Amino acid sequence: MDVRKKPEHGWIEVITGSMFSGKSEELIRRIRRAQIARQKVQVFKPLIDDRFSHDHIVSHSDMRIASTNVRTSDDIIAAVAADTEVVGIDEGQFFDPNLPAACNTLADRGKRVIVAGLDQDYLGRPFEPMPQLLAIAEYITKTLAICMVCGDPANHTQRLVQSGERVLVGATGFYEARCRHCFDPTLANVDKP
Repeated sequence: MDVRKKPEHGWIEVITGSMFSGKSEELIRRIRRAQIARQKVQVFKPLIDDRFSHDHIVSHSDMRIASTNVRTSDDIIAAVAADTEVVGIDEGQFFDPNLPAACNTLADRGKRVIVAGLDQDYLGRPFEPMPQLLAIAEYITKTLAICMVCGDPANHTQRLVQSGERVLVGATGFYEARCRHCFDPTLANVDKP
């Protein structure tokens, strides 16, 4: 989505899919194109996500862009400058339930808001607050990975380590992409959610 917007018109774009499907790469690509167009951008990620860098969004293919860590979606609203045109948010699933309202507030202020995040957790359940964000977004991009078992398009995130915790921040070695046929949510679940 490379759209030049009118200053008073804002909207929400959501990039979603499984792990290893290129969500962060697509977010970074869109932010870089906005920077090339000399638009003022601000990029945020949740404090919990420190896998690759404390002050950058980093894709699994090592694309990176500077970002600010925040604890809550309200912190994003407070940090966005009046003259910012594009707001990027990575790992939307790690934010609080107020993220959709925060994104609406920013879009209503004329900001182009781009959010990337998982749409499903490791059990294949909707991963809040992403479903609510998908419902209000003007533009949605669903990315697919490649199944690590059979090579088909993958829409699921297979947890490889045993844990009943819904949020277990990790990457390669903790998770892999799986298609509908090869996905088995019971492999890593030792506790009932």
